[in-house]
Amino acid sequence: MSLSVGIVGLPNAGKSTLFNALLGRQIAKAENYPFCTIDPNTGVVAVPDKNLAILAKIEKSRQVVPAAVKFVDIAGLVAGAAKGEGLGNKFLANIRECDVICYVLRGFNDPDVDRAGSIDPQNDLEVLKTELILKDLETIEKICHQKVQSDDKEAILRSQVAKKVENVLEQGQLIINQNWAKNEIEVINQFFLLSAKKYLIVLNIDEGDFNKLDRIKTDFTDWDILPICAKIEAELAQLEKVEQKEYLDQLGVKKSGLELLIRKAYKTLGLISFYTAGEKETRAWTVKKGAKAPQAAGVIHTDFEKNFIKAEIVSLGDLIKFSGWKICREKGKTRFEGRDYEITNKEVVEFKVGV
Repeated sequence: MSLSVGIVGLPNAGKSTLFNALLGRQIAKAENYPFCTIDPNTGVVAVPDKNLAILAKIEKSRQVVPAAVKFVDIAGLVAGAAKGEGLGNKFLANIRECDVICYVLRGFNDPDVDRAGSIDPQNDLEVLKTELILKDLETIEKICHQKVQSDDKEAILRSQVAKKVENVLEQGQLIINQNWAKNEIEVINQFFLLSAKKYLIVLNIDEGDFNKLDRIKTDFTDWDILPICAKIEAELAQLEKVEQKEYLDQLGVKKSGLELLIRKAYKTLGLISFYTAGEKETRAWTVKKGAKAPQAAGVIHTDFEKNFIKAEIVSLGDLIKFSGWKICREKGKTRFEGRDYEITNKEVVEFKVGV
């Protein structure tokens, strides 16, 4: 699924350093991988998953393919972008094409790197938010001024929602952070607003701040932030796995910031994984949470959704415990599900399809 996370921040916040670190974890090009052609500012990054290696060993798979998240490095924003300052419209258009925004805030002190914003990351976040809100106001004002026929119920609802959205934006609030009714959300999605996108926040910290992570998080009481040192992550990305673990042990942390970021991005995108495992390949497939079995089959091949009959499912724990499909079937640990079955995270699946 070509869902993407746009990395957004003020100039010199560390966006490119973070992106380059992510590129160090980028999936090698593979013929059967959907993003085998990658733009220079785009990276397809594997979602860390230890289960894949275990499943591949059990099934003696020749190939392992992880789930992935696509990250896009977007040019630095400057105050006034909504009015065309800096790269202005191009910057905002790039955000519009992404599914989730990753705000990168400067939390490090380096006299050799000029500051584009204030010394307060929270103020920088307000600058970023404000530019998105201003652009959305420009969009929504045009919709609010459209004439509506008195007998056009859809147009009336659209106008009512637009005015409600305008009021929220004028108060300096992000649309995504408000409570909306289901029918309002359906209308808002038609507006393609920047401030209606899901987001996550990275605070790019100094190398010496790893022992202050809990305090750093409490400084952002209204925001769920992920402290990451982009400089260290870039160094880690160049090391072998054993060396990475040794380095992390020295820092006193169990997982790299990038691993936490990739997992959080995957979750924020509303994605889950299911597995297929066999001699040819063990693979983590990506679907939206709530996807039904035929939709999941369609991710593997479009014909599979059309010709779906049923899905044979076993829990990941049982497949590992009993070392493969054969014994799981013998012990009655597998089951068949039909078209209305909702795929859950980390299941192992075999689809039965017609011709």
